[in-house]
Amino acid sequence: MGFLREPSHLLLVLVVVVVLFGSRRLPDAARGLGRSMRIFKSEVKQMKDDDEPRPAQGETRAAEPLEGRVVRDEETVRETRTTEVRRDA
Repeated sequence: MGFLREPSHLLLVLVVVVVLFGSRRLPDAARGLGRSMRIFKSEVKQMKDDDEPRPAQGETRAAEPLEGRVVRDEETVRETRTTEVRRDA
């Protein structure tokens, strides 16, 4: 990238850009570019936040897994058996 090493080269590029696009359109283009960059940054941040799982509010993660037994309500067991019989028929 040896072309843009000197300040005179940068000045020449700026003059060409102003002549091509006009001084009225440059602020609008810069504003649009700024909006696009803000949207892009917020989307990237949101993607990073989505990758990190968060516990629900009021819920804390235990250091060790909890142990316990599964308790099933008799009514739920009957409903499940009834549904299974209906599917088989």
